[in-house]
Amino acid sequence: MAAGEWIVDGNNVMGTRPDGWWRDRRAAMRRLVGELEAFAARDGRPVTVLFDGTPFEAGGGERVAVRFASRKGRDAADDDIAALVARHPEPGTLTVVTSDRGLTARVASAGATVEGAQTFLARLAG
Repeated sequence: MAAGEWIVDGNNVMGTRPDGWWRDRRAAMRRLVGELEAFAARDGRPVTVLFDGTPFEAGGGERVAVRFASRKGRDAADDDIAALVARHPEPGTLTVVTSDRGLTARVASAGATVEGAQTFLARLAG
């Protein structure tokens, strides 16, 4: 991961927006990835988004890496996000997007900055 990277808790961000995402989770994931691509093009920093669930082709490209949790079950993507931050040589250069309190505590204690999902959604719209 490059310095200044965004790491996005995809399911958490989707769940913050009551737009009917639960009716078609895959479509909502693809929609978020598309928004992240546009955001990364404006922002200039790479984005990694992690989702829970079964992997499928959700899009992504040069600027957005799409990953799925390495296991099933509770907090699976959160555990992977925390591990990415913990393994990063400069975790202070990372911004993790989540409103999950447990994940916030874990990544902040490792040195990452945290931005809430609502605040980040406003960035996406901007």
